[in-house]
Amino acid sequence: MKELLELFLSFARVGVLTFGGGYAMLPMLQRETVEKHHWATEEELMDYYAVGQCVPGVIAVNSATFIGNKVKGIAGAIAASLGVVFPSLIIIIAIAAFIQSFSELEIVQNAFAGIRVAVCVLIFSAVIKLYKKAIVDKFTFILFLAVLAFSVFTDISPIIFVILSALLGILIKCIKEGKKE
Repeated sequence: MKELLELFLSFARVGVLTFGGGYAMLPMLQRETVEKHHWATEEELMDYYAVGQCVPGVIAVNSATFIGNKVKGIAGAIAASLGVVFPSLIIIIAIAAFIQSFSELEIVQNAFAGIRVAVCVLIFSAVIKLYKKAIVDKFTFILFLAVLAFSVFTDISPIIFVILSALLGILIKCIKEGKKE
């Protein structure tokens, strides 16, 4: 029970202290799950992000579910998932009750403008951390550039990018192992 409470509270901390959605949560998820609690490795967390991006739902909730499941099975998955969404749920209910009354105020609009900038920086920070861990050789760099270009200039689904990248990764690994033999 103690581990379930720890999962809930850790992910609630991530949920309450991070603004901007799933991608903005990535740096804090990394600190909580990899550095502080050692529930996952950097590589596992990147895998959870990748799979979390491909399945329906929010990446932070999906990642929390994967980590909770790894730590404490189904009960851990539920505790971590509830933890990450609980603060947002409470905050959204409170904001919804008052937003119409205050949304036209200049100070509120300026606050949201500032929050948007901070969220962009948090997302950029997460991208840089992921980039450093994911780009390990020429192949991954070329794949990175290809996916970046296609995602910017086409409307192809991210799921297609992940599936094709996975297949290319498997193919390249098989080719490299074949050359070693």
